[in-house]
Amino acid sequence: MKMLITAATKMEIQPLMDGKESIKTGADIVFHTSGIGMMATTFSLAKAIEQHKPALVVQAGIAGCFDNTITFGSVVVVGKEYMADMGVTEHHQWKDVFDLNLSDSNEFPFSNKQLINPNIPEFNVLKSPVVTGVSVNTITTDQKHIQQILQHYHPYLESMEGAALHYVCLKNCIPFIQIRSISNLVGERDKKKWKLKESIISLNDYLTEYLSRF
Repeated sequence: MKMLITAATKMEIQPLMDGKESIKTGADIVFHTSGIGMMATTFSLAKAIEQHKPALVVQAGIAGCFDNTITFGSVVVVGKEYMADMGVTEHHQWKDVFDLNLSDSNEFPFSNKQLINPNIPEFNVLKSPVVTGVSVNTITTDQKHIQQILQHYHPYLESMEGAALHYVCLKNCIPFIQIRSISNLVGERDKKKWKLKESIISLNDYLTEYLSRF
């Protein structure tokens, strides 16, 4: 099968790319970097799908986590995504475009605001924990806004590209899976407390094992 492995930055999948020849897999792998954020990812990924026509899209990357008990470097699979920064903060309350009745929360590919991956049972081959993600174009740092997001969506992690993956693949009827390694807590801006290197190593080790199942 042809598999498109996409990441926002080359850094996140560089170890896998460097070791491609040693990966024991029957998959025909195409690597792709989308750029950072939902806008760049939507455009770039849609073009890549049109060009390569993959049987499976794997989005791999690091993410921030809302759970302060997390072990950094843990790898999870995202089952559903919310767009968490398209709307307005009004009277100290967050309202997204669905709350504002600017969009239908059940118009495909959305289901009750969610972008749900139907391919988890088939493609979560390593049986990893399945979590909820939110996607933002502006990284969340304000503690009050973090609490609003938690109350609104009950997410486990935050990224800048996950919802774009779900949206594009659902619209194109392409099977997909989003794999994330946790590098930091959401809101933590002291990079000394991030485990960037460790999370990238664990992500690429995971991807190597994942590919061996195909």
